Amino acid sequence: MAITQIPKMNSRHLVLIDAENLADNPDPTPEEVEMVREALAVVVPDFAVAQRIVACSHRAARNVAFAFPGARHLWRSGPNGADLALLDVLENEDVDQRFGRVTICSGDGIFADSAARLGAANVDVTAVALEGHLSARLRLAAHHVVLLKKSVRLVATGT
Repeated sequence: MAITQIPKMNSRHLVLIDAENLADNPDPTPEEVEMVREALAVVVPDFAVAQRIVACSHRAARNVAFAFPGARHLWRSGPNGADLALLDVLENEDVDQRFGRVTICSGDGIFADSAARLGAANVDVTAVALEGHLSARLRLAAHHVVLLKKSVRLVATGT
């Protein structure tokens, strides 16, 4: 049996979302989660058709699941639970071989090493974070940065 590698499909886009991080609330309301989804739909190209994985704790699971239908949902509680669930995807699901673009929707520095590794594998990496909540390490590791301004509604401030 010949072993072949699946060629990377540069048009495939993976969007990883830490819902609590972007809502700036460990137990976001349905309205806050909906604002996060709406903001991402505005600032992330092809958001509606990209593969989306959204993570949160069990406390936010219901609100997040309703706001992100069609996405893959990951629930992990405890300190950095959502981050760890998304990191598990980045580290164990051959993301660099399956996607040409990855958007990390969190400002947490825990994603910096994975973002740098993906970038070194020629994957285009974007970080989307709340203004004032983006770690310096993730800012340096990502090719592109989008900052969201938190106000009555989340609004994109630039790329």
